[in-house]
Amino acid sequence: MRDVELVTERLIDHLIDGIEKSSTICILVSFLMKSGVELLKESLQRAAERGADIKICTGDYLFVTQPEALQALCNLHENIEVRLYKSNGTAFHPKSYMFEFENNGYFIVGSSNLSRSALTTGVEWNLAVSGEKEVYEKALNEFTKLMYHEQTVPVNEFTVKAYQKEYETYHQQHPNLVRTLTTSEEIELMLPTKKKNKVPYEVVHESSAPYETIQPRFAQIEALEELEKTIEEGYNRALVVMATGLGKTYLAGFFAKRFNRVLFIAHREEILHQAKQSFQRISIEKTCGIYNGKQKERHADYIFASIFTLSMKQHLEVFDRDEFDLIIIDEFHHAAAKSYQRVLDYFKPSFLLGITATPDRHDNKDVYAICDGNVAYRIDFLEAIQRQWLAPFRYYGIYDDTDYSQLTWLGTRYDEQELLQVQLRKEMADKILQAWEKHKQPRTLVFCSSIKQADFLAHYFQQHGYQTVSLHSKQMEISRKQAIDMLTEGELDAIFTVDLFNEGVDIPSVDTLLFVRPTESLTVFTQQIGRGLRLYPEKDACVIIDLIGNYRNADVKLSLFDTAPNRKGKANIHPTVPASCDIQLDTKVINLLQEMARKRQPRKEKLNAHYLEVKQELGRRPTYLELHLKGKSNSVEYKQEFKSYIGFLHWAGELSEREREVFYRYEPWYIEVEKTGMAKSYKMVVLLAMLQRGVSAWYDPITPEQVAPFFHRYLTEAEYRKRIDFSDKETKRLWDYDEQKVSKLIVNMPMKKWSGSSNGLVFFENNHFKLNLEVKKEDEPILFEWTKQICEYRLHYHFERKANTTK
Repeated sequence: MRDVELVTERLIDHLIDGIEKSSTICILVSFLMKSGVELLKESLQRAAERGADIKICTGDYLFVTQPEALQALCNLHENIEVRLYKSNGTAFHPKSYMFEFENNGYFIVGSSNLSRSALTTGVEWNLAVSGEKEVYEKALNEFTKLMYHEQTVPVNEFTVKAYQKEYETYHQQHPNLVRTLTTSEEIELMLPTKKKNKVPYEVVHESSAPYETIQPRFAQIEALEELEKTIEEGYNRALVVMATGLGKTYLAGFFAKRFNRVLFIAHREEILHQAKQSFQRISIEKTCGIYNGKQKERHADYIFASIFTLSMKQHLEVFDRDEFDLIIIDEFHHAAAKSYQRVLDYFKPSFLLGITATPDRHDNKDVYAICDGNVAYRIDFLEAIQRQWLAPFRYYGIYDDTDYSQLTWLGTRYDEQELLQVQLRKEMADKILQAWEKHKQPRTLVFCSSIKQADFLAHYFQQHGYQTVSLHSKQMEISRKQAIDMLTEGELDAIFTVDLFNEGVDIPSVDTLLFVRPTESLTVFTQQIGRGLRLYPEKDACVIIDLIGNYRNADVKLSLFDTAPNRKGKANIHPTVPASCDIQLDTKVINLLQEMARKRQPRKEKLNAHYLEVKQELGRRPTYLELHLKGKSNSVEYKQEFKSYIGFLHWAGELSEREREVFYRYEPWYIEVEKTGMAKSYKMVVLLAMLQRGVSAWYDPITPEQVAPFFHRYLTEAEYRKRIDFSDKETKRLWDYDEQKVSKLIVNMPMKKWSGSSNGLVFFENNHFKLNLEVKKEDEPILFEWTKQICEYRLHYHFERKANTTK
């Protein structure tokens, strides 16, 4: 039964009652104060200790949120997840408190932020609503999307320190910004708001399939074969990288046939419904159900779930941990650490499959980590073009004289208002129109930065006699499906859009792509390129018209078209494209890109920046392996630049005074472990066997016979290790354990070889493998931990690289 109550005083009583009784607690406020946290902390701590699912999201708008409040939440309980919305100057005003009880949802929406005055004595109006399950579910779904929005960062020791500096700088620059009346009572600022009239765009559930006969085709056949090999070799998770247009969803459907219960996870509603239709066409005998904010069909053979719904504890725990044989994560590059990791930590499937078109390490940190670096199959759009599975392209780089260096960079994008000022100009629109008229084909998709730019350019093109439409989340006059049909039938010349066509919906007939926005993300650019490469009757090639100015990534974006990229990581502004393709650049574009390449960020600073991003996400210093799996830069670059990962940490000022002493004392050892040659894994397996003996004994001499049992077990317990490093003519005979023969192999291969190449740091004599290290007792824990990190990283990297080389 519905119950609505107006709360005008002491909201704190309602909040504490909800916290004490609920299994899920979600707090979304524009700012929070230490005094507000103090009021709720005991109740929150008790709820966390009993296992309640607690999520708190707040913002940094005008830097009202107090760093002390964030720090207090950090210290409260590890089960309380807090994220900070980086508003970048855009107003951020939500105030909502949501509680999930056994059979009901209860939420409060109104004027109260998380401060003592707002919750107790202040003049506040809030509506408390229960019994509205559908509205509650929608609110919860929207909260989760905002909680894990790309503009949020986890609140931890590292991010609180960073915020503290920004907070202090802001208030030094704005000394008249009144914040506090007393230590326990705050003024809530009258923050300016921007009027938004948001209308949700139509969700399109297309039923068409790309093939008449639903059978594996082209790359799908190869990918399925590699996935079968992956399972045979003992892997329990893998990533498939397949260019847009090659049928990733159908591949997943074919692979799913070998499993009984399947969970398919995606972040967009369109993808869920399209995947359900594709799977049904492949496996008509299976039942399929949707599990999202609106539908809860949980007993089907194949379940297609929204990550935003599934990551909530009350929905996640509806399922048993081992309920699914296979879990598939679509558009895998969206696997954000917290939301996806919670789901993956909970379930114990027989196999985990990630599928994506764009796992670009420059934009994504967690893709490889979730699948342990195991890429079962990879084919990018360039190879697919070469094999005639996708349409070729003709790329035209048009010079844009906008000076983007004068615009404010907000970490992931340019300031929207400043960008609009340079984009919404008749001169700019005329240049775009002329470039398009010169190179266009009949069906164009235009990618814009904002709704205002899309509307402005669509209207400008209409004034010059063209049939166009601006298609975005606020468009109500025409649906997306209508626009797609009209473009295909030739009734429209162009669709101007912002981000509706990055993923999920295909328009095979599109033969021209027009980019009138800065390339802020290489991943998004790759997705958008894929929109025009699908094969289609009458399409000989896709024309790409791209306005290039001095914006970030302009000088590296062309590397996406390069079939022979520079192995040193330097951008090539004259890429080698497939024979059927062509790239033409304005002379001014060439000059611009050459100048930008000369001014790129030095490698050391780039490596440090990428390291700090991982540290921010984890809230602590990452291990070497975590940096490899989650970092944007290739981990090998740290060794190349600093000789060892520990050397990098020293350079970056990440070591304590005590750690610096240990670094100086044993530096040659870290370098040796990092750089010793590894055609096979044997050296590091011996070192790992030594490390098994513990902090104080790992560096003691060891015999081949002592190493043999661990050595054999490690290399034979996983099929991929056995295939890569233990399957030649000699070692194949050792699959059945024979201590004498295994010991002999250890002597001849890792021990003697390492001894002969280590400049005296390692030696083998009298049947003992020894390290030439004099270790002080007080240094043992640090030395052990760093040696272990390098060893585990090198083993992982070795098998990851070897496995991918042989696929």
